[in-house]
Amino acid sequence: MSAWLGRLCVAVSAVNRAGTVQRAAAARQGEISCITSTAWSPPLLAVRSFSVSSGTTINYEELKNLLKKDGVVHIDVREPWEIKEYGVIKGSINIPLGDLGAALQMTPEDFEKKYVKKLPEKSNTLVFSCLAGIRSGKALGVATSLGYNRVHHYTGGFNDWTRHEMPEKQS
Repeated sequence: MSAWLGRLCVAVSAVNRAGTVQRAAAARQGEISCITSTAWSPPLLAVRSFSVSSGTTINYEELKNLLKKDGVVHIDVREPWEIKEYGVIKGSINIPLGDLGAALQMTPEDFEKKYVKKLPEKSNTLVFSCLAGIRSGKALGVATSLGYNRVHHYTGGFNDWTRHEMPEKQS
């Protein structure tokens, strides 16, 4: 992940300095190093804003209230080994972040076979969680790109949940 972010930083810096796609291509090949300035120039700020996911961040209390409502689907985007090791928030569907896009595009029948839950409809409210709120934030972008517009992520993640209540263990 850090290697990918480093390449992104290099490419963005190259576009920022030179303003050309040609220089960005050179940056991807490692010919230009990343600018470490604390001031954001307008082109870099514009690129940076694309990384911010749309959707609402929620805390523990808001998650508890949402989970009481009909039409809310809670998706935990952690890896299966994390679920087995640490537990799960009751009622959530485990779809690892890397599988999320494909899962939300499955047929309803295939989704139900694989996840033993109904495929969320575009009108459903989706709530994403992970361990600490990083992957769930990325999940917002995946879901919104697929047409889901009622999406939230639990910024505290599973770590915060366990400060308030015991997780459910999976066997």
